[in-house]
Amino acid sequence: MTVQSGSRVRIPVFPQIYHWFSSGLSVLTVIAIVLGVLGIVGSIVPALPGPPLGWLGLLLVFIDKGTDAVSVAALVIWAIVVVAISILDYVVPSAMTKAAGGHKAASAGAAIGLFAGIFLTPIGMIAGSLLGAFLGELLVEKSDVSAAVRASLGAFVGFIAGTFGKVIVCLLLLWQVISAVI
Repeated sequence: MTVQSGSRVRIPVFPQIYHWFSSGLSVLTVIAIVLGVLGIVGSIVPALPGPPLGWLGLLLVFIDKGTDAVSVAALVIWAIVVVAISILDYVVPSAMTKAAGGHKAASAGAAIGLFAGIFLTPIGMIAGSLLGAFLGELLVEKSDVSAAVRASLGAFVGFIAGTFGKVIVCLLLLWQVISAVI
């Protein structure tokens, strides 16, 4: 290639992104993949609605690529799965706390501790959930220490189970998005 004097050669700032778009990857597809990744992050960080974000990514692939990439039936089934896992995420910690012998105060304390721990990384969320359930059971229900520990462990197991379920759903949604565009 000969370059005449005075002409400019354009070098893309972000070569990988340039390659994606030049190879036929649309803006909606890139946003869909980003939403899938945010769905996984949102499954761990309570401030983001993880599974709904992942489903929105799948919806964007459907809008962009049509029924060849994602069927209407798949969208409906995934919507049902996302609603179910979102509901279970709120029900499971409370059910596990009750199964461990805890009361409503322990469940409420776990939720308050979880939200308070958001600002202190995932470790803060876990510790906040445990401490909140422990204090809720100990102070409000006037339980002994061993009952409060059991209740806080039940809340913790419920939190981990709900988070695990959301992460699995979001990983599957991201896999569906990526396999639909490749």
